[in-house]
Amino acid sequence: MNLALVYRGPATTEGCPEAVANLLESSQWDFDVRYVGPDEALKLKRKTLDQAVLYAQPGGGTLEDAYPHLKKRRDAIRDFVSEGGAYLGFCLGGYLAGATPGFGLLPGDTDQYIITRAATVSHDENALVRVYGSGRAHTLFFQDGPYFWLDSGARATVLARYPNDTIAAVVTEFGAGKVGVVGPHPEATEDWFTDAGLAVPRNGGLGLELVDAVMRS
Repeated sequence: MNLALVYRGPATTEGCPEAVANLLESSQWDFDVRYVGPDEALKLKRKTLDQAVLYAQPGGGTLEDAYPHLKKRRDAIRDFVSEGGAYLGFCLGGYLAGATPGFGLLPGDTDQYIITRAATVSHDENALVRVYGSGRAHTLFFQDGPYFWLDSGARATVLARYPNDTIAAVVTEFGAGKVGVVGPHPEATEDWFTDAGLAVPRNGGLGLELVDAVMRS
């Protein structure tokens, strides 16, 4: 089995790590999914990462609140990915893949989708957002997630775009490893929608596409 680590701790919120773990367990990659964090049996450090093939950073609160909890782990995460590991970032985990502040894993950076021109969501509360990729539309849970901008000439595979053509999900290379990030929450379970009073859409499978893209050589 392939060891996949999912962060659970103060740089996320309840329910987000568990949803990411469920997504990974439902994939085709035979993951042995374990949580890693300050209150978990496994701590987020280089020795732990070296045993894994994938590290996932779930969604949560704000970038400003989360990054101080992870700043000291930045080098360990960067080394893990650059030497062939896979990084998955969902919403806040996507912001954290950027550089202002963040782990600096992207050939570019991130910013709020809600402030982009012609954004279909203009507030930071729970919402539905529509994204387009692989010739189909996905309606996903969304809460102030990022969009991703890339440097000119960056090697990347865009998996989905928001309606205003900004990037909603992308896979890039970082050294010998892969980085997959997504602004909305394709991992969201049905209770996320019902608890927020939102209609439950049919899942379009974008989360599994993201997992597949970072795991394929």
